[in-house]
Amino acid sequence: MASRLSRDDVERLLTDPSSASRADTAAKVAERFAGAGLSESERRLAEDIFRSLARDAALTVREALAAHLKHSPDLPQDVARRLAADVDSVALPMLQYSAVLDPEDLIAIVREGQRSRQLAIAGRSHVPESVSDALIDNGDATVVARLIDNDGAEIAEAAYDRAFAAHGREGLVGDSLARRGNLPASVSARMIAAVAEQLQDYLIRRSSLTPDAATDLILQARDRALADLVGARTLNDEAELDRLVEQLATAGRLSPWLVLRTLCFGDLSFFEAALARLARVPLANARILIHDEGALGLSSICRRAGLPERLLPAFRTALDVRMETDYDGTGNDRRRFVERMLERLLTVGEDATTMEPADREFLARKLHQMAA
Repeated sequence: MASRLSRDDVERLLTDPSSASRADTAAKVAERFAGAGLSESERRLAEDIFRSLARDAALTVREALAAHLKHSPDLPQDVARRLAADVDSVALPMLQYSAVLDPEDLIAIVREGQRSRQLAIAGRSHVPESVSDALIDNGDATVVARLIDNDGAEIAEAAYDRAFAAHGREGLVGDSLARRGNLPASVSARMIAAVAEQLQDYLIRRSSLTPDAATDLILQARDRALADLVGARTLNDEAELDRLVEQLATAGRLSPWLVLRTLCFGDLSFFEAALARLARVPLANARILIHDEGALGLSSICRRAGLPERLLPAFRTALDVRMETDYDGTGNDRRRFVERMLERLLTVGEDATTMEPADREFLARKLHQMAA
């Protein structure tokens, strides 16, 4: 095209009978528009050309326009909206890439329910939280899975809950949630519980295990998975830790063995939060009692929390080992720490006055599982 745009250029472009020629010119004008050097009058002329071509009867012209303008940050919003409302071959590039479309534009299109357009929006390099909410509430499993797989999507914890409730047992969404790098721990805990329930039903129906044996096996696996989740998490946000503990307690999964396992993994913050919740005392008060240099504080809060009396020596020893040992949870440090914890706890367990033989055997099995 000429180095400068003129009214004659515009007239010739708009009256050219060849759609292929108009499509080629549209691409050239769009490329020039994306570069530097246009005067203000030339920029206005280019925008007029875009407005006219966005209404062109020839699909190839509108497709060329969308393909070359999808990354333009300076495209007039009315042009972007018109292209985004066109047929899929024109709209999808704009919906996936155009930064000119605002969240309200995207939400309105999501609510129209067209799956192809929802998928395009779910794949944008940045999806604001409000748009993610709309996609989860209006999209099918494929749309939701693509959104969750998108690291550029901002997703609120409540939205994860809705996604899991609606689609969590479907392979696509379940796999995407499992892969999500910043999945809230409370959502992971719900997934573990749901998978455990499904597996329990399967074992009862399809294996020779009795219902009690199948239930015991699944509960062991679930508690171990929850302990692994808690031990592997990085919850610097105290509010998120509180939500996880509250969720486990409400679901009846904040068991004495889970609390002991996590302490044996070195997770002091979860231990403190769990005892505070079970004993129904403020966290600050719980910490004072737990770290009392005498024996009274820890035993008092453990009893108030409903932890079995026979396990109090194990909790005391596990806490002592945690406080005496440097532990950052990285590399082989976790395994060495658990093995040291195992040795100390089993030594405590040999005292028949503090622990029943059956409990000692059960504790040994649990701790060996942790060290495995």
